[in-house]
Amino acid sequence: MPLSDLMGLLQQYTNPGAANTANVQQDFQQVSQTAPQSHLASGLAEAFRSDQTPPFAQMLSTLFSNSNGQQQAGILNHLLGSLGPGAASGILGNLLGGASQVTPEQAQQVPPEQVHQLAEQAEKNDPSIIDKASSFYAQHPGLIQTLGAGSMALIMSHISRRF
Repeated sequence: MPLSDLMGLLQQYTNPGAANTANVQQDFQQVSQTAPQSHLASGLAEAFRSDQTPPFAQMLSTLFSNSNGQQQAGILNHLLGSLGPGAASGILGNLLGGASQVTPEQAQQVPPEQVHQLAEQAEKNDPSIIDKASSFYAQHPGLIQTLGAGSMALIMSHISRRF
C-alpha cells in the first residue's frame, strides 16, 4: 500500500471514538502490513495503557489464549524475566521443574488465568513489561486483531499521529 493511501486510511482513525468500526479489522490488516513494526508496537503499548481498553493483564491473557505454543512460551519468558529469578520457581514451579525458560509444550499447559496473574505481577514489578509485550506481539499482528475493534481503532489512532 502506498504511503499516501496508508495516511488516508489512518486519517479515519485520528479520533478512535468516532471511527467507523465496520471496516476496522480490514483496515487494521492493511495498516499492520504497511506500517513499521515499531509503530505497531507503540500503538499496542498505548492500547495496553489506555483507560478505554481492558487492563493490560486481561488483554495479554486474551493474546496468550489465541497464541500458538511458541508464541505462548515467548511471552511467558518475557513475563518471568520481568518478575525476577525466583518467580519462575514460585509461580510456575510445578510446570517448569526447575528450568529457567518455558518451552512451547510447557506454555500450552498454562491456563490464561495464570497468565493474567503473572501479567499483573510483572506490570507492578517492571512497568516496562508493557513495552516488551508490545514489541513481542507487534511481530504477530494477526493476534492483535483478537483484542477487538476498539483496541484496533485505538492502535491505528496512535499510528496516525506518528506519520
